[in-house]
Amino acid sequence: MIKLTKKELTIIQMNDTHGYIEEHWEHFYQGNHSTYSKMGGYARIKAYLEEVQKEKEEILFLDNGDTFHGTYPVVQTKGTILPPLLNKLGLDAMTAHWDFAYGPDAIKDLVNELTYPMLAINAYDKETDELIFPPYLIEEKKGVRIGIIGIAATIIDKVMPKHFSEGIYFTMGNEELPRYIHELKEEQGVDLIVLLSHLGFPQEIKLAEEVDGIDVLLSGHTHNRIYEPVKINHTIIFQSGCHGSFLGHLDLTVENKEIVNYHHQLVFLDETIKENREVKQLVNEAMAPYREQLDTVIGYTEVDLHRNGVLESTMDNLLLTSMLDYTGADVAFSNGWRYGAPIPKGPIIENDLWNIIPVNPPVSKTTLTGREIWNMLEENLENTFAKDPYEQMGGYVKRSMGISLYFKFENPYGQRIQELFVGEDAVEMEKEYEAVFVTVQGVPAKYGKNREALDIHAVDLLRDYINENSPVYTPLTHNIKGV
Repeated sequence: MIKLTKKELTIIQMNDTHGYIEEHWEHFYQGNHSTYSKMGGYARIKAYLEEVQKEKEEILFLDNGDTFHGTYPVVQTKGTILPPLLNKLGLDAMTAHWDFAYGPDAIKDLVNELTYPMLAINAYDKETDELIFPPYLIEEKKGVRIGIIGIAATIIDKVMPKHFSEGIYFTMGNEELPRYIHELKEEQGVDLIVLLSHLGFPQEIKLAEEVDGIDVLLSGHTHNRIYEPVKINHTIIFQSGCHGSFLGHLDLTVENKEIVNYHHQLVFLDETIKENREVKQLVNEAMAPYREQLDTVIGYTEVDLHRNGVLESTMDNLLLTSMLDYTGADVAFSNGWRYGAPIPKGPIIENDLWNIIPVNPPVSKTTLTGREIWNMLEENLENTFAKDPYEQMGGYVKRSMGISLYFKFENPYGQRIQELFVGEDAVEMEKEYEAVFVTVQGVPAKYGKNREALDIHAVDLLRDYINENSPVYTPLTHNIKGV
Protein backbone atom coordinates (compact mmCIF):
# COMPACT_ATOMS: atom_id res chain seq x y z
CA MET A 1 0.00 0.00 0.00
CA ILE A 2 1.40 3.38 -1.05
CA LYS A 3 1.27 6.06 1.63
CA LEU A 4 0.27 9.45 0.23
CA THR A 5 2.13 12.42 1.67
CA LYS A 6 0.59 15.84 1.83
CA LYS A 7 2.89 18.68 0.80
CA GLU A 8 2.48 22.40 1.48
CA LEU A 9 3.34 25.03 -1.12
CA THR A 10 3.14 28.83 -1.06
CA ILE A 11 2.91 30.91 -4.25
CA ILE A 12 3.33 34.70 -4.15
CA GLN A 13 2.29 36.81 -7.15
CA MET A 14 3.51 40.27 -8.17
CA ASN A 15 1.96 41.76 -11.31
CA ASP A 16 1.84 44.99 -13.32
CA THR A 17 4.21 46.96 -11.08
CA HIS A 18 4.93 49.40 -13.96
CA GLY A 19 8.24 50.56 -12.53
CA TYR A 20 6.93 51.68 -9.12
CA ILE A 21 9.91 50.88 -6.95
CA GLU A 22 8.86 52.97 -3.95
CA GLU A 23 5.64 53.80 -2.15
CA HIS A 24 3.01 55.88 -3.92
CA TRP A 25 -0.64 56.83 -3.68
CA GLU A 26 -3.19 54.13 -4.43
CA HIS A 27 -6.89 54.57 -5.18
CA PHE A 28 -9.72 52.85 -3.29
CA TYR A 29 -13.50 53.12 -3.28
CA GLN A 30 -15.25 53.77 0.05
CA GLY A 31 -19.00 53.66 -0.44
CA ASN A 32 -19.82 56.30 -3.05
CA HIS A 33 -16.48 58.15 -2.91
CA SER A 34 -12.76 57.61 -3.42
CA THR A 35 -10.03 57.38 -0.81
CA TYR A 36 -6.24 57.22 -1.13
CA SER A 37 -3.49 55.50 0.82
CA LYS A 38 0.28 55.26 0.52
CA MET A 39 1.08 51.76 -0.69
CA GLY A 40 3.70 49.51 -2.22
CA GLY A 41 7.40 49.75 -2.96
CA TYR A 42 10.05 47.07 -3.38
CA ALA A 43 11.16 47.49 0.25
CA ARG A 44 7.68 46.47 1.48
CA ILE A 45 7.51 43.60 -0.99
CA LYS A 46 10.81 42.27 0.34
CA ALA A 47 9.71 42.72 3.96
CA TYR A 48 6.51 40.77 3.38
CA LEU A 49 8.37 37.96 1.63
CA GLU A 50 10.80 37.69 4.54
CA GLU A 51 7.93 37.34 7.00
CA VAL A 52 6.37 34.58 4.93
CA GLN A 53 9.70 32.78 4.56
CA LYS A 54 10.17 32.71 8.33
CA GLU A 55 7.20 30.36 8.48
CA LYS A 56 7.23 28.69 5.06
CA GLU A 57 11.00 28.64 4.38
CA GLU A 58 10.54 28.16 0.62
CA ILE A 59 8.09 30.03 -1.58
CA LEU A 60 7.44 30.28 -5.30
CA PHE A 61 7.56 33.99 -6.21
CA LEU A 62 6.42 34.96 -9.71
CA ASP A 63 6.09 38.20 -11.68
CA ASN A 64 3.45 38.56 -14.41
CA GLY A 65 5.28 41.41 -16.17
CA ASP A 66 4.73 45.09 -16.94
CA THR A 67 7.79 45.51 -14.78
CA PHE A 68 10.41 47.38 -16.83
CA HIS A 69 8.37 50.46 -17.75
CA GLY A 70 6.13 53.14 -16.28
CA THR A 71 8.03 55.60 -14.06
CA TYR A 72 10.57 58.29 -14.89
CA PRO A 73 13.77 56.65 -13.53
CA VAL A 74 12.87 53.32 -15.13
CA VAL A 75 12.03 54.78 -18.54
CA GLN A 76 15.02 57.15 -18.55
CA THR A 77 17.38 54.22 -17.94
CA LYS A 78 15.43 51.91 -20.28
CA GLY A 79 14.88 49.56 -17.38
CA THR A 80 18.53 49.10 -16.46
CA ILE A 81 17.93 50.58 -13.02
CA LEU A 82 15.80 47.56 -12.09
CA PRO A 83 17.76 44.26 -12.30
CA PRO A 84 19.84 44.85 -9.14
CA LEU A 85 16.64 45.64 -7.22
CA LEU A 86 14.59 42.81 -8.70
CA ASN A 87 17.34 40.30 -7.98
CA LYS A 88 17.15 41.23 -4.29
CA LEU A 89 13.48 40.22 -4.21
CA GLY A 90 14.18 36.57 -4.97
CA LEU A 91 11.85 36.01 -7.91
CA ASP A 92 11.67 32.64 -9.69
CA ALA A 93 10.33 33.69 -13.12
CA MET A 94 8.45 36.39 -15.07
CA THR A 95 6.64 37.04 -18.33
CA ALA A 96 6.10 40.34 -20.15
CA HIS A 97 4.17 43.11 -21.94
CA TRP A 98 5.35 46.74 -21.63
CA ASP A 99 8.75 45.23 -20.88
CA PHE A 100 9.23 45.17 -24.68
CA ALA A 101 8.96 48.98 -24.85
CA TYR A 102 12.67 49.41 -25.59
CA GLY A 103 12.66 46.72 -28.28
CA PRO A 104 13.27 42.94 -28.27
CA ASP A 105 17.07 43.22 -28.07
CA ALA A 106 16.83 45.50 -25.03
CA ILE A 107 14.54 43.16 -23.09
CA LYS A 108 16.87 40.26 -23.84
CA ASP A 109 19.74 42.29 -22.40
CA LEU A 110 17.70 43.14 -19.30
CA VAL A 111 16.74 39.50 -18.76
CA ASN A 112 20.40 38.50 -19.00
CA GLU A 113 20.98 40.66 -15.91
CA LEU A 114 18.33 38.82 -13.89
CA THR A 115 18.87 35.76 -11.72
CA TYR A 116 15.64 34.22 -13.04
CA PRO A 117 14.20 33.65 -16.53
CA MET A 118 11.65 35.32 -18.76
CA LEU A 119 9.11 32.72 -19.92
CA ALA A 120 6.89 32.89 -23.02
CA ILE A 121 5.43 30.09 -25.13
CA ASN A 122 4.01 32.62 -27.58
CA ALA A 123 6.87 34.99 -28.54
CA TYR A 124 8.59 33.98 -31.80
CA ASP A 125 11.38 35.13 -34.07
CA LYS A 126 9.86 36.13 -37.45
CA GLU A 127 12.70 34.65 -39.49
CA THR A 128 13.05 31.30 -37.74
CA ASP A 129 9.68 30.82 -36.00
CA GLU A 130 11.72 29.80 -32.95
CA LEU A 131 10.83 30.91 -29.42
CA ILE A 132 12.84 33.89 -28.23
CA PHE A 133 12.50 32.93 -24.54
CA PRO A 134 12.18 29.57 -22.75
CA PRO A 135 8.59 28.29 -22.65
CA TYR A 136 8.73 26.96 -19.11
CA LEU A 137 10.76 26.41 -15.97
CA ILE A 138 10.72 23.47 -13.56
CA GLU A 139 11.18 24.33 -9.88
CA GLU A 140 10.96 22.19 -6.75
CA LYS A 141 9.68 23.87 -3.59
CA LYS A 142 8.94 22.06 -0.33
CA GLY A 143 9.07 18.75 -2.18
CA VAL A 144 6.57 19.86 -4.83
CA ARG A 145 7.82 19.67 -8.41
CA ILE A 146 6.28 22.59 -10.33
CA GLY A 147 6.11 23.29 -14.04
CA ILE A 148 5.87 27.06 -14.61
CA ILE A 149 4.69 28.10 -18.09
CA GLY A 150 4.77 31.70 -19.33
CA ILE A 151 2.46 33.49 -21.79
CA ALA A 152 3.36 37.07 -22.73
CA ALA A 153 0.81 39.68 -23.82
CA THR A 154 -0.50 38.81 -27.27
CA ILE A 155 -1.21 42.47 -28.13
CA ILE A 156 2.46 43.53 -28.25
CA ASP A 157 2.66 43.22 -32.04
CA LYS A 158 -0.97 44.17 -32.68
CA VAL A 159 -1.76 47.48 -30.98
CA MET A 160 1.51 48.60 -29.40
CA PRO A 161 4.08 50.81 -31.20
CA LYS A 162 5.92 48.86 -33.92
CA HIS A 163 9.36 49.03 -32.31
CA PHE A 164 8.09 46.88 -29.41
CA SER A 165 7.98 43.85 -31.70
CA GLU A 166 10.59 44.47 -34.38
CA GLY A 167 11.53 41.07 -35.79
CA ILE A 168 9.20 39.07 -33.56
CA TYR A 169 5.54 38.08 -33.37
CA PHE A 170 3.11 36.84 -30.72
CA THR A 171 0.31 34.29 -30.65
CA MET A 172 -2.44 33.85 -28.08
CA GLY A 173 -0.61 30.80 -26.71
CA ASN A 174 -3.79 28.74 -26.38
CA GLU A 175 -2.82 26.35 -29.19
CA GLU A 176 0.70 25.76 -27.84
CA LEU A 177 -0.29 25.41 -24.19
CA PRO A 178 -1.70 21.82 -24.20
CA ARG A 179 1.54 20.49 -25.70
CA TYR A 180 3.66 22.05 -22.97
CA ILE A 181 1.31 20.85 -20.23
CA HIS A 182 1.56 17.32 -21.62
CA GLU A 183 5.36 17.56 -21.85
CA LEU A 184 5.69 18.75 -18.28
CA LYS A 185 3.25 16.27 -16.76
CA GLU A 186 3.93 13.16 -18.81
CA GLU A 187 7.61 13.53 -19.71
CA GLN A 188 8.99 15.72 -16.91
CA GLY A 189 6.82 14.30 -14.12
CA VAL A 190 5.85 17.58 -12.47
CA ASP A 191 3.28 17.64 -9.66
CA LEU A 192 1.63 20.93 -10.59
CA ILE A 193 1.25 23.23 -13.60
CA VAL A 194 1.39 26.95 -12.80
CA LEU A 195 0.58 29.29 -15.69
CA LEU A 196 2.10 32.77 -15.57
CA SER A 197 0.06 34.83 -18.03
CA HIS A 198 -0.22 38.42 -19.24
CA LEU A 199 -3.21 37.99 -21.54
CA GLY A 200 -5.73 39.69 -19.24
CA PHE A 201 -8.39 38.33 -16.88
CA PRO A 202 -11.21 37.75 -19.44
CA GLN A 203 -8.84 35.97 -21.83
CA GLU A 204 -7.43 33.81 -19.05
CA ILE A 205 -10.90 32.75 -17.94
CA LYS A 206 -11.57 31.52 -21.48
CA LEU A 207 -8.15 29.86 -21.60
CA ALA A 208 -8.89 27.91 -18.42
CA GLU A 209 -12.26 26.85 -19.86
CA GLU A 210 -10.74 25.38 -23.01
CA VAL A 211 -7.39 23.99 -21.82
CA ASP A 212 -7.23 21.18 -19.27
CA GLY A 213 -4.39 20.60 -16.86
CA ILE A 214 -3.69 24.09 -15.49
CA ASP A 215 -3.61 23.86 -11.69
CA VAL A 216 -2.95 27.52 -10.85
CA LEU A 217 -3.23 30.46 -13.24
CA LEU A 218 -1.61 33.72 -12.22
CA SER A 219 -3.38 36.46 -14.19
CA GLY A 220 -1.97 39.81 -15.30
CA HIS A 221 -2.53 42.87 -17.50
CA THR A 222 -6.02 44.03 -16.46
CA HIS A 223 -5.11 45.27 -12.94
CA ASN A 224 -7.91 43.31 -11.23
CA ARG A 225 -7.84 43.13 -7.43
CA ILE A 226 -9.03 39.56 -6.88
CA TYR A 227 -10.06 39.06 -3.25
CA GLU A 228 -11.35 35.50 -3.78
CA PRO A 229 -9.83 33.27 -6.48
CA VAL A 230 -11.99 32.15 -9.37
CA LYS A 231 -12.09 28.42 -10.01
CA ILE A 232 -12.68 27.34 -13.60
CA ASN A 233 -12.85 23.56 -13.99
CA HIS A 234 -9.91 22.60 -11.75
CA THR A 235 -7.92 25.82 -12.27
CA ILE A 236 -7.43 28.36 -9.47
CA ILE A 237 -7.17 31.89 -10.97
CA PHE A 238 -6.24 35.16 -9.28
CA GLN A 239 -4.69 38.57 -10.02
CA SER A 240 -3.30 41.13 -7.58
CA GLY A 241 -3.95 44.73 -8.59
CA CYS A 242 -1.10 46.85 -9.95
CA HIS A 243 1.84 49.18 -9.21
CA GLY A 244 3.22 46.78 -6.58
CA SER A 245 0.54 47.95 -4.14
CA PHE A 246 -0.59 44.38 -3.56
CA LEU A 247 0.68 40.82 -3.62
CA GLY A 248 -1.30 37.64 -4.15
CA HIS A 249 -0.61 34.97 -1.52
CA LEU A 250 -1.77 31.40 -2.20
CA ASP A 251 -1.16 28.52 0.20
CA LEU A 252 -1.73 25.05 -1.26
CA THR A 253 -1.93 21.53 0.08
CA VAL A 254 -0.87 19.02 -2.57
CA GLU A 255 -1.52 15.29 -2.39
CA ASN A 256 -0.82 12.79 -5.17
CA LYS A 257 -0.27 15.63 -7.68
CA GLU A 258 -3.59 17.26 -6.87
CA ILE A 259 -4.52 20.37 -4.90
CA VAL A 260 -6.68 19.16 -2.03
CA ASN A 261 -6.92 22.45 -0.15
CA TYR A 262 -6.00 26.10 -0.70
CA HIS A 263 -6.21 29.51 0.96
CA HIS A 264 -5.75 32.84 -0.80
CA GLN A 265 -5.17 36.39 0.44
CA LEU A 266 -4.86 39.68 -1.44
CA VAL A 267 -2.08 41.32 0.56
CA PHE A 268 -2.25 45.11 1.01
CA LEU A 269 1.29 46.52 1.08
CA ASP A 270 0.36 49.50 3.23
CA GLU A 271 2.16 51.43 5.94
CA THR A 272 1.56 48.64 8.49
CA ILE A 273 4.30 46.65 6.75
CA LYS A 274 7.74 47.92 7.72
CA GLU A 275 10.13 48.35 4.82
CA ASN A 276 13.20 46.17 4.43
CA ARG A 277 16.17 48.40 5.23
CA GLU A 278 18.59 46.97 2.67
CA VAL A 279 16.17 47.22 -0.24
CA LYS A 280 15.01 50.65 0.94
CA GLN A 281 18.62 51.86 0.85
CA LEU A 282 19.11 50.45 -2.66
CA VAL A 283 15.92 52.15 -3.84
CA ASN A 284 17.02 55.46 -2.31
CA GLU A 285 20.38 55.18 -4.07
CA ALA A 286 18.66 54.44 -7.37
CA MET A 287 16.32 57.41 -6.94
CA ALA A 288 18.94 59.87 -5.67
CA PRO A 289 19.87 61.37 -9.08
CA TYR A 290 16.19 62.13 -9.78
CA ARG A 291 14.76 63.01 -6.37
CA GLU A 292 15.11 66.80 -6.39
CA GLN A 293 13.74 67.15 -9.93
CA LEU A 294 10.80 64.78 -9.39
CA ASP A 295 9.74 66.28 -6.05
CA THR A 296 9.36 69.80 -7.49
CA VAL A 297 5.81 71.13 -7.09
CA ILE A 298 4.38 72.16 -10.49
CA GLY A 299 0.94 73.34 -9.37
CA TYR A 300 -2.28 72.11 -7.79
CA THR A 301 -5.40 70.18 -8.75
CA GLU A 302 -8.87 70.78 -7.38
CA VAL A 303 -10.01 67.23 -8.20
CA ASP A 304 -8.50 63.81 -7.59
CA LEU A 305 -6.71 62.64 -10.72
CA HIS A 306 -6.85 58.90 -11.42
CA ARG A 307 -7.51 56.32 -14.14
CA ASN A 308 -9.87 54.00 -12.29
CA GLY A 309 -12.69 54.33 -14.80
CA VAL A 310 -13.35 52.30 -17.93
CA LEU A 311 -15.07 55.03 -19.96
CA GLU A 312 -13.40 58.25 -18.78
CA SER A 313 -10.87 59.46 -16.24
CA THR A 314 -10.00 62.74 -14.56
CA MET A 315 -6.28 62.12 -15.13
CA ASP A 316 -6.70 61.85 -18.89
CA ASN A 317 -9.10 64.80 -18.90
CA LEU A 318 -6.20 66.92 -17.67
CA LEU A 319 -4.01 65.67 -20.52
CA LEU A 320 -6.75 66.14 -23.14
CA THR A 321 -7.69 69.60 -21.86
CA SER A 322 -4.07 70.73 -22.14
CA MET A 323 -3.89 69.36 -25.70
CA LEU A 324 -7.01 71.20 -26.82
CA ASP A 325 -5.90 74.38 -25.08
CA TYR A 326 -2.56 74.31 -26.90
CA THR A 327 -3.84 73.48 -30.39
CA GLY A 328 -7.42 74.73 -30.59
CA ALA A 329 -8.38 71.45 -32.28
CA ASP A 330 -11.98 70.22 -32.46
CA VAL A 331 -11.35 66.89 -30.72
CA ALA A 332 -8.62 65.21 -28.67
CA PHE A 333 -7.75 61.54 -28.23
CA SER A 334 -5.37 59.52 -26.07
CA ASN A 335 -5.10 55.84 -25.24
CA GLY A 336 -7.16 54.14 -22.53
CA TRP A 337 -4.14 53.47 -20.33
CA ARG A 338 -4.67 51.78 -16.98
CA TYR A 339 -1.30 52.51 -15.41
CA GLY A 340 -0.40 55.66 -13.49
CA ALA A 341 -0.58 56.19 -9.73
CA PRO A 342 -3.38 58.56 -8.69
CA ILE A 343 -2.83 62.18 -7.67
CA PRO A 344 -5.12 63.20 -4.78
CA LYS A 345 -6.52 66.72 -4.74
CA GLY A 346 -3.69 69.10 -3.81
CA PRO A 347 -0.14 69.55 -5.10
CA ILE A 348 1.05 68.11 -8.41
CA ILE A 349 4.75 67.32 -8.52
CA GLU A 350 7.02 66.72 -11.50
CA ASN A 351 6.98 62.99 -10.81
CA ASP A 352 3.21 62.94 -11.30
CA LEU A 353 3.53 64.24 -14.86
CA TRP A 354 5.80 61.36 -15.83
CA ASN A 355 3.49 58.87 -14.13
CA ILE A 356 0.62 60.19 -16.25
CA ILE A 357 2.45 59.62 -19.54
CA PRO A 358 5.93 58.12 -19.06
CA VAL A 359 6.49 57.58 -22.79
CA ASN A 360 6.34 61.39 -23.20
CA PRO A 361 5.40 61.30 -26.89
CA PRO A 362 5.14 64.35 -29.11
CA VAL A 363 1.71 65.91 -29.32
CA SER A 364 0.39 65.32 -32.83
CA LYS A 365 -2.37 66.65 -35.09
CA THR A 366 -4.31 65.13 -37.96
CA THR A 367 -7.47 65.72 -39.96
CA LEU A 368 -10.24 63.16 -39.49
CA THR A 369 -13.54 62.88 -41.28
CA GLY A 370 -16.64 62.26 -39.21
CA ARG A 371 -16.79 58.75 -40.66
CA GLU A 372 -13.22 58.07 -39.57
CA ILE A 373 -13.99 59.21 -36.01
CA TRP A 374 -17.05 56.95 -35.98
CA ASN A 375 -15.16 53.93 -37.34
CA MET A 376 -12.17 54.50 -35.05
CA LEU A 377 -14.42 54.59 -32.00
CA GLU A 378 -16.35 51.49 -33.11
CA GLU A 379 -13.03 49.68 -33.49
CA ASN A 380 -11.92 50.82 -30.05
CA LEU A 381 -15.16 49.71 -28.42
CA GLU A 382 -14.73 46.28 -30.01
CA ASN A 383 -11.14 46.08 -28.77
CA THR A 384 -12.41 46.85 -25.27
CA PHE A 385 -15.71 44.94 -25.07
CA ALA A 386 -15.50 42.18 -27.70
CA LYS A 387 -17.81 39.25 -26.92
CA ASP A 388 -14.93 36.85 -27.54
CA PRO A 389 -12.29 37.66 -24.89
CA TYR A 390 -9.53 36.67 -27.32
CA GLU A 391 -10.56 39.63 -29.49
CA GLN A 392 -10.15 42.16 -26.67
CA MET A 393 -7.01 44.09 -27.57
CA GLY A 394 -6.93 47.30 -25.60
CA GLY A 395 -6.93 48.80 -22.15
CA TYR A 396 -9.90 50.97 -21.23
CA VAL A 397 -11.99 52.93 -23.73
CA LYS A 398 -10.01 55.47 -25.75
CA ARG A 399 -9.90 58.76 -23.85
CA SER A 400 -11.50 61.65 -25.71
CA MET A 401 -12.60 65.24 -25.42
CA GLY A 402 -14.70 67.38 -27.76
CA ILE A 403 -17.04 64.51 -28.54
CA SER A 404 -20.10 62.98 -26.88
CA LEU A 405 -20.65 59.27 -27.51
CA TYR A 406 -23.68 57.14 -26.61
CA PHE A 407 -23.28 53.40 -27.15
CA LYS A 408 -24.56 49.91 -26.35
CA PHE A 409 -22.07 47.64 -24.59
CA GLU A 410 -23.92 44.50 -25.68
CA ASN A 411 -24.23 45.21 -29.41
CA PRO A 412 -21.98 43.49 -31.97
CA TYR A 413 -18.98 45.09 -33.63
CA GLY A 414 -19.99 47.97 -35.87
CA GLN A 415 -23.35 48.44 -34.21
CA ARG A 416 -22.48 49.82 -30.78
CA ILE A 417 -22.57 53.59 -31.41
CA GLN A 418 -26.08 55.03 -31.08
CA GLU A 419 -25.30 58.75 -31.22
CA LEU A 420 -22.06 60.69 -31.78
CA PHE A 421 -21.62 64.44 -31.44
CA VAL A 422 -18.69 66.75 -32.06
CA GLY A 423 -19.23 69.65 -29.73
CA GLU A 424 -23.00 70.24 -29.67
CA ASP A 425 -23.64 69.05 -33.22
CA ALA A 426 -24.29 65.57 -34.56
CA VAL A 427 -21.23 64.28 -36.37
CA GLU A 428 -21.25 64.80 -40.14
CA MET A 429 -19.72 61.81 -41.88
CA GLU A 430 -18.00 63.68 -44.71
CA LYS A 431 -17.01 66.76 -42.70
CA GLU A 432 -13.36 67.15 -41.72
CA TYR A 433 -12.39 67.79 -38.09
CA GLU A 434 -9.05 68.81 -36.64
CA ALA A 435 -7.86 66.25 -34.10
CA VAL A 436 -5.02 66.38 -31.60
CA PHE A 437 -3.66 63.14 -30.14
CA VAL A 438 -0.76 61.34 -28.50
CA THR A 439 0.68 58.00 -29.73
CA VAL A 440 -0.66 55.70 -32.43
CA GLN A 441 -2.96 54.27 -29.79
CA GLY A 442 -4.68 57.67 -29.64
CA VAL A 443 -5.27 57.79 -33.41
CA PRO A 444 -4.05 54.69 -35.28
CA ALA A 445 -1.96 55.37 -38.39
CA LYS A 446 -4.67 54.18 -40.80
CA TYR A 447 -6.92 57.08 -39.81
CA GLY A 448 -6.56 60.72 -40.81
CA LYS A 449 -4.50 62.78 -43.21
CA ASN A 450 -1.86 65.48 -42.81
CA ARG A 451 -0.50 63.80 -39.66
CA GLU A 452 2.01 66.07 -37.99
CA ALA A 453 4.07 65.76 -34.82
CA LEU A 454 4.16 69.17 -33.14
CA ASP A 455 7.21 70.71 -31.53
CA ILE A 456 6.08 69.96 -27.98
CA HIS A 457 5.97 66.73 -26.00
CA ALA A 458 3.20 65.63 -23.64
CA VAL A 459 5.00 66.20 -20.34
CA ASP A 460 6.15 69.68 -21.34
CA LEU A 461 2.60 70.49 -22.45
CA LEU A 462 1.18 69.30 -19.12
CA ARG A 463 3.76 71.26 -17.16
CA ASP A 464 3.07 74.47 -19.10
CA TYR A 465 -0.70 74.08 -18.80
CA ILE A 466 -0.58 73.46 -15.05
CA ASN A 467 1.81 76.38 -14.50
CA GLU A 468 -0.54 78.72 -16.34
CA ASN A 469 -3.85 77.40 -14.97
CA SER A 470 -3.14 76.17 -11.45
CA PRO A 471 -5.21 75.11 -9.64
CA VAL A 472 -6.45 72.95 -12.50
CA TYR A 473 -9.98 71.57 -12.52
CA THR A 474 -10.67 68.64 -14.88
CA PRO A 475 -13.62 66.67 -13.48
CA LEU A 476 -15.46 63.87 -15.25
CA THR A 477 -17.55 65.18 -18.15
CA HIS A 478 -19.52 61.96 -18.77
CA ASN A 479 -18.97 62.39 -22.50
CA ILE A 480 -18.90 58.61 -23.04
CA LYS A 481 -22.10 56.90 -21.92
CA GLY A 482 -23.39 53.37 -22.10
CA VAL A 483 -27.12 53.54 -22.84
